Amino acid sequence: MSDKQPFDPEKLSMIEFKLIKGQIDTPEEFDVEKIEGHQVENSLKLGFNLEDKLIKADFTADVKTDSKGGNEEEARGIFHLVFIYRVDNLEMLATPDNNTLDVHPALINALSGITYSTARGIMLTRLQGTAFKDFILPIINPNKLL
Repeated sequence: MSDKQPFDPEKLSMIEFKLIKGQIDTPEEFDVEKIEGHQVENSLKLGFNLEDKLIKADFTADVKTDSKGGNEEEARGIFHLVFIYRVDNLEMLATPDNNTLDVHPALINALSGITYSTARGIMLTRLQGTAFKDFILPIINPNKLL
C-alpha cells in the first residue's frame, strides 16, 4: 500500500474488549519459590469488516513457569483476549487486492502495539495473587506478533 494514504492514530478507537479466556492452573504442591523463569507463546490475528470500519484483534497468550525441575509440574496461564477497533478512515488504509487485503503498515503496527500493551496490563492485574504474580508480559517488537 502506498505511504501516501494517511494514517492518523486519532481516527482509531477501541470500542469493545472481551476476556474470552483467563485460566490459571497451579498444581496443588507447586512452590513459587522454585520458579526460575517463564516460557511464553503468544499470537495475534486480525479480522477486517471494511463495510462497518471495524477490526477484530484476537490475542492469545500461553504462559508456563519454568522451575528447572524444582516443581514436579509447572503452573500454566492461558489467555484469549478480543479487542474491537473502529477506524474512521479504514477505506483509505485497507483495500482489497485480488483475494487479499492490502493494509497500511502503520495501521498494522498501531493495532499490534495497542493490543499487546493493553493485554500486558490486563494480564498483569489478573495474575496478581497467583503463581504468576511476578510475571510481566515481555516487551517485544509488535510487528513480530503477526
